[in-house]
Amino acid sequence: MRKNGRIFLWLALILLVVYSCNTNVVHRETKDIPDSEWNKNNILSYNFTIEDTLQPYNVFLSVRNSSKYQFRNLYLFIETTSPRGNTVRDTFECILADEKGRWYGKGWGDIYENKVPYKQFIRFPVKGTYGIEVQQAMRRDNLKHITDIGIVIEEAKIPEK
Repeated sequence: MRKNGRIFLWLALILLVVYSCNTNVVHRETKDIPDSEWNKNNILSYNFTIEDTLQPYNVFLSVRNSSKYQFRNLYLFIETTSPRGNTVRDTFECILADEKGRWYGKGWGDIYENKVPYKQFIRFPVKGTYGIEVQQAMRRDNLKHITDIGIVIEEAKIPEK
């Protein structure tokens, strides 16, 4: 029994450390791509709520791809909608591999995950629910070997004076 108690205590401590490292995450959401084949008409939608308009935020895209993905980059159309209905549309490039084809990010098996900075140190102007829509923009009807796409919104740390 005593050994199980120690194991439980270590697991609880590890979970506490992991949780405390992610306290600046405001929203994290991932959407799977069915059969790892992203159709250009499959627009991924994410919603998140902002309460503090003075706090700066960092917005990241989480991109998971198979090692069979045939490009070193991924172009996306990203449309952000404010609680008032205003929209901003961007074309955004994610670089997933270097010139020699070595994948960036963390990998396990043949899957690689990249946390790509999209917007850094931004402030959302009004409180409420925002929406982000992500669409692949690679000029192909079906883009193979992208397994899922996510967004991560974190509180940015304000530099101390």
